[in-house]
Parts: sequence; C-alpha cells; structure tokens
Amino acid sequence: MTNLLAGRSTLGRPATNDAHQRRRPPPPVRDIDPDQGKGWIRRTFPLLKAHRVVFLVALAAALANVVAMVLFPLWLGSAIDQALAAPGGQREPLAHYVLVLLGITITGIGSAYLSQYFTLRMAYSLEFDLRTLLYRHLARLSSSFFDRVRTGELVSRANSDVRMMQMLLAFGPIIFVQFGMFFLALYFMLTIHVGLTLLSLLSLPAVFLVGLAMRKHMYPVSWLVQSRLADVTTIVDENVSGAEVVRVFGAERRQIGVLARAAQRLRWAGIRLVRIRATFAPLMENVVRVGEAAVLLYGGFLVLDGSIGPGDIVVFLTYLVMLQLPFRMLGMLMMMGQRAAASAHRIYEVLDAEPEVVDRPGAVDLPICRGEVELRGVHFGFEDGQKVLDGVDLRIPAGQTIAFVGSTGSGKTTIAQLIPRFYDVDRGAVLIDGHDVMDLTLHSLRRHVGICFEEPFLFSASIRDNIGYGVPGASDDDVEAAARIAGAHEFITRLEHGYDTVVGERGYTLSGGQRQRIAIARTVLVNPPILILDDATSAVDVETERRIHDGLRQLMHGRTTLIIAHRLSTLSLADRVVLLDGGRIAAAGTHRELLATEPRYAAALAHLPDEEWAKVVRLERARLETPEVEWRPIDPDHLDEQGTV
Repeated sequence: MTNLLAGRSTLGRPATNDAHQRRRPPPPVRDIDPDQGKGWIRRTFPLLKAHRVVFLVALAAALANVVAMVLFPLWLGSAIDQALAAPGGQREPLAHYVLVLLGITITGIGSAYLSQYFTLRMAYSLEFDLRTLLYRHLARLSSSFFDRVRTGELVSRANSDVRMMQMLLAFGPIIFVQFGMFFLALYFMLTIHVGLTLLSLLSLPAVFLVGLAMRKHMYPVSWLVQSRLADVTTIVDENVSGAEVVRVFGAERRQIGVLARAAQRLRWAGIRLVRIRATFAPLMENVVRVGEAAVLLYGGFLVLDGSIGPGDIVVFLTYLVMLQLPFRMLGMLMMMGQRAAASAHRIYEVLDAEPEVVDRPGAVDLPICRGEVELRGVHFGFEDGQKVLDGVDLRIPAGQTIAFVGSTGSGKTTIAQLIPRFYDVDRGAVLIDGHDVMDLTLHSLRRHVGICFEEPFLFSASIRDNIGYGVPGASDDDVEAAARIAGAHEFITRLEHGYDTVVGERGYTLSGGQRQRIAIARTVLVNPPILILDDATSAVDVETERRIHDGLRQLMHGRTTLIIAHRLSTLSLADRVVLLDGGRIAAAGTHRELLATEPRYAAALAHLPDEEWAKVVRLERARLETPEVEWRPIDPDHLDEQGTV
C-alpha cells in the first residue's frame, strides 16, 4: 500500500511480461479495401492475398483431385472395352488397368485430403481476420456509435455474418474449380462421340437459367433472415442481461411473447428461404435427368451399331454426372453467394463507419500530467438534439478535489465523459495542463484519466484479473494494496478462492457494492493523475463507504479528483462543490458556503432522507471543528429570498 500512496510514479506502468506478450494473437495481415464503390468480393481481395500460399496449395490439390476423378472413368471404360468385352485373342491384361485405377484412387485420396485440409485452414484464418478486423474497428468507434447500434446487432454481425462470408470466401473458389471437371469431361466426351456429347449438353442451359432465377429470389430473403436473426440475438441478450428486472416486474410471460414474436418473424423468413431452395434446387438437379435418359437411348443404338463400345456408355454416363455436378454446385454457390453478400454488406456497414473521436493530424502525446483541468465555454448536445451543456466555464487546479451536484440530466456525467474524449465538445474547449484535449493523442490522454462508473462492468475472470485489468502484469502486492484502499480486501479474502475467485458474467455473482469496490480498486491500481468517481460508492453501506472514503482521502492527496455526487456523504471528500442546473454552472464554493447562500443547492439537498443529513452534519462538525449546533433537514418552502432558513 505504501507504493500506491507514495506517488504516481510507481503505478500505471505494467510490469514486463514477455510471456503475456507472446500469448497475444497476431493482428490480421491485411485490411479490407476501403473503396466502397467496389463489390464486396473485390473489397476482400487484400485478405485473400494475405493467404495466397495456402489458397494456391488448396487450389492445386483440388485441381489434382478433379483430374483424378476425370481419369478414373476413362480408364474404367478402357478396361471394359479392352480387357473384358474385347474378343478373347485381343484382350489386354486386366491387372494393368487395376494397377492404374488403384494409382488414380490413391492420388485422388491424397489430393482430396490436402485440398480439404488447406481449404479449412484458410477458412478459419479468414474467419479470424474478419472477426479481428471487426473487433479492432469497434474498439476505435466512438461512444455515439454504441448509443445508436444495438448490442445484439453487433453480436450477430460478428458471429453469423462473419461465418457466412468465411464459407463463401473459402469454399467458393474450390467449388468453382469443379468447373474444371466440366471442361475435362467435355473434352474426353467429344473424343468419344461428338453427337452424343451435344445431346448430353441440351439440358444444361436449363440448369443455368434456373440458377439465375434462384439467385434473383434469394438475395433479399437472405438479407431479411440475417436481419431478423440479429433481432432475436438482441432480445436474448437483453433478457439475459436484464433477467433480474424481468423477474422483479413479473414480466416473464411478456418477454417470452416478445421473443416468440421475433422468433416467429425469423421463422417466417427462414421458411421463405427454404421454400425458394425447395422450389429451385430440385429443378436444377433433375432437369439433367432428361439428358441421361437421352444419352442412354441414343448411346444404346450406337453400341448396337458398333460405333462405340459398351465401356464408352459407362464413361459417358459417368461424365454426364460430372457435367451435372458443377451445375448442381452452382445452386449451392449461388445460395452461399447471396447470403454472403447480405452478410458482407452488414459487416461493411460497421467497418465503413468512421469514428467521430479520432486523433487530429499532428496530435501530440502527453507524457507527464500535472492534472489541471479547465473547461472554456463548453457547449455539448447529443445527436438527438438534446442540449446538455450550455457554455460551461470551470477551472480545476491540479491536486484539487471537486464535486458536481445537480439534478438528473444537468450534465455531471457528461463533463466526466468529455475530459477523456468519449465525446467531443460542440463548441468551446476542454484543456488538461493547458493543452486542448483534441490536440492530444487519445492513448496518452486516457492513460492519465481514471474513471470509476456508478454501474461497473466486470469481466468473467478472476477478481485478481479484474483489478489488474488496467495494468497487465501488476504484482499481487499492488493488487492487494488497491483492494485495501477500495475496502474490498476483507470480503475478497472471505471468498473460497480469494483473489482467484472467478466472477460470473458482468460480475453478477457479487453484490452491487462488491462490484463497485472491485471497480474502485481497478481504477486505484492504474493510479491516474486525474481521477473521476461517478457516484462510485452508491451501492455500498454506510460503514463500508466510510472505510472507502478513508482510503480515497489518502489516494486523492496530490491528484485532481472529480466526484459526481448523488450522496451527501461523498461531499465530505471535496474541496469545492459545483452546482449544475440546466447545463450551466449555477454556483460554486464549499459545501458550507453553498448551503448558506444558494437556495437551489439547499433545495437539491433537501430531497435527501434525514439519515443522509445526519451523516453530513457529523462530517461537517469534524471537518470544520465548529461548536455543536442544532441541525435539521431544510425545507425549501421555508427559505427566504437570501437562501437562509
């Protein structure tokens, strides 16, 4: 604990941890093409080029497999004609053909293995790249983006949409290679009999036309399926995250109904997609049966006439199946293409979204921060037109602790979010040590600002990892010291596994007060020169809050601290109090000064319960060392024009 309180120089610096660095996954090799005017496949070419070696090996193996598949029936037909059906004196040894067919089979097995292995390897590499690109871009996007987009939408795009793109990008080229089988088989068929070959091709244009019709119908429905899947994901995410709220209000039946309606809309779109596939896929597969019947009929006459041998009929029928295979796969390729196109456009909507808060050209680092904060004529409003701050001027000297008080929506939390540039001001400027925050790099700025929110977020990891999240490689002693300052050490040691206890999703296996204390410890460990506490002790009991305040008083010494105060007991930590009203600073001063001179401040405090007032009275007596006087909650109706009782 001594290191934590002695100064800021020993904290905020992660210990060297080469093993940790080695465990980090490599970043994607390439990005997508930023030109939005190109088609979605062309925009993915940089990713494909990054895996071109694996792709070419998979392609070569697929081509070898195609050649083996085409040669097998050719040699089989020759074996029938030359070793089985030939006159006795002209027969060739059957063993020769068996050995050749065995070699072709082994080649086909080996090439199929290599093709499948390298295809799947590339598929998962592409999936990794797409997900990493998406997450990396999400990390760069501004808070305003997440205000607009639902979490379920992003989860759906990062999972099912990425998978759809991966399937086509990886398997599409391999399926396309199957068309090499078509041309090889066509060549050998022409060498056997031209007329029979032309007859067998008559049904293929019909297959192509059916495929075009299926493509036309599937694209809009594929988009609809992906969109409604995102709706279901969002509802499930909200119901799981807000399970306690649902149970408190007895809304289980209603929420089940909401999910059922969304699932029903998804089912309708899914059935519509299945209906399209059920309509066109059988047509594509069975139109060619007419060609098979025609080949068998005409080929039979040619065998009887002696124009071709019986083995040639076997070759022709086998090759006819090979001619059909690419066209059958064409249907699957078109289906995958339409769903992948819909998914790609949904992913590109995210990747093409530009972050609103970015480093300016020429932005500089802030290597050392004293902690002086200044707001000059700050105006800010959200995208929906709601004006939050209206010309705020405020200077906070380095090392001072200031509390913000005001009604809900007065702009307290917004000021806290403008300092680390979660949002940018509409007009005016926010300065740190005299530097406009918009002229500083985001990384260096946020490294010097620590924020503890009212609703803390904990990861599904150990308590030790949650506390040390901001300082990877922090020592156990520093983690424990931070927990002691936050008043969390005692309850952590009472847990079965202590600091190694794994908390549930978002920390919901802990109480609200315990989550807040861990979040405070996490911020304490970072040891920032500017500390922001957004009602960070609202969920703890009075005695625990007192102990946390004792630790925070030591921690806040020498550093700039901004406190968003909704509880009167928190005001005892502040050197100065700022009253916000309607997006403006209504008054500023000490708690005692404002209480005596500002009616709106007294009115704001009068809405709190008596026990809160009693705590403030005790703190005021101890801090100001004034004689005991009779205190009572102030009724705003009993204030005169000067704000006195």
